Amino acid sequence: MLNKKVLSIILGGGRGTRLEPLTSHRSKPAVPVAGKYRLVDIPISNCIHNDLKRMYVLTQFNSASLNSHVKNTYQFSNFSDAFVDILAAEQTPDNQTWFQGTADAVRQCQHHFHGHEYEYALILSGDQLYQMDLTEMISAHEKSGADITIATQPVSAKEAPAFGILKTDDDSFIRTFTEKPPLDKLAGWESEVSDDMKAVGREYLASMGIYIFNKSVMDEALKNTTTIDFGKEIIPDAITKGQKVFGYQYEGYWEDIGTIKSFFEANLALTDDIPKFNLFDRDNNILTRARILPPSKVNVTTLSKALISEGCILSGDSIERCVIGIRSRIGRKSILKNTYMMGSDFYQTLNEVAEHEKNGTPYVGVGDNCTITNAILEKNCCIGNNVTINGGDHLSDTETDTYVIRDGVIVIKNKAMILPNTVIG
Repeated sequence: MLNKKVLSIILGGGRGTRLEPLTSHRSKPAVPVAGKYRLVDIPISNCIHNDLKRMYVLTQFNSASLNSHVKNTYQFSNFSDAFVDILAAEQTPDNQTWFQGTADAVRQCQHHFHGHEYEYALILSGDQLYQMDLTEMISAHEKSGADITIATQPVSAKEAPAFGILKTDDDSFIRTFTEKPPLDKLAGWESEVSDDMKAVGREYLASMGIYIFNKSVMDEALKNTTTIDFGKEIIPDAITKGQKVFGYQYEGYWEDIGTIKSFFEANLALTDDIPKFNLFDRDNNILTRARILPPSKVNVTTLSKALISEGCILSGDSIERCVIGIRSRIGRKSILKNTYMMGSDFYQTLNEVAEHEKNGTPYVGVGDNCTITNAILEKNCCIGNNVTINGGDHLSDTETDTYVIRDGVIVIKNKAMILPNTVIG
């Protein structure tokens, strides 16, 4: 019966400027992750595994690829009330503007929600990695008698300034809230956490951007059209007014994918022997579009701590601590280390590859005799023979027509062509 009670609302995020160039032609939830998934697959999969199968995805920037992915992936029985629908920002007689913030996005889409019966609105972010039992959070919300429940994660003092920090009472109700406090203002904001969290210095409760609202409470809160953001306005206002705002403490894996560095590290962490985000959990597997692709073919390549997606042709010398996306092609004697290669949307024929070689231009994928470290290779990029790409902390942030450098990570842009013998880094 939980599906009848809960309507899930997945926020697609804004322009995602901190993730550019990955978001220059797609929305944040559509960014490929782990070689074969999209970020939006994470919250949708969490919902489906928890029998929450009525979902809206709210987006407005570069939404074409996201629309296509959702449409081609999440299809339910005609005799079910389950759905995953995209709600892109739209002009209406009552509103002529884009979404101005998270709360404004939900407000502008409310007329769509009112066509459904539900008791609780579950609000999720479309750009986070986690495997969370959402039914436990909903159960805690109901048992507490709360008006609003916020999922919280213990973080360290170093991490705290990047989040909204909450302070709860003995019954886990939130009494105070501060948005992104500076380090010198953190004294007194410690909260009661488990011994495991205390042992690693994670004593500050950060908002995860996952909320449960009673329907009537959300409707009332959104009547004030001057408030545009949940974290900065709606939640602090509710606490100030004395509403029952409950803090649901979650200590499992959760990663907010907000920057190129965090995105890069989260993907490479999937290659660990026992990764914190478990792609092999049969009860919480990540659902995505089913593609009819051949198995990957490996020619003399040494693989170590590598995730290899379907449909790849790998002929390099070695691939170490890398995530290799669908339809990737890597040429002879090439070496990849600490690299996320997103792959390709199509195959080039042997004749097309031969024509590229004849003309001395790169084909889609990585050519021969390349050395690539600490890099993200966007989809459909063409890396010529004898190319060296060497990311690292020695590099300053840079942007060119074909690549950018962010926090030492070199990102080769979508469809970029890197000519033979080029050295980057």
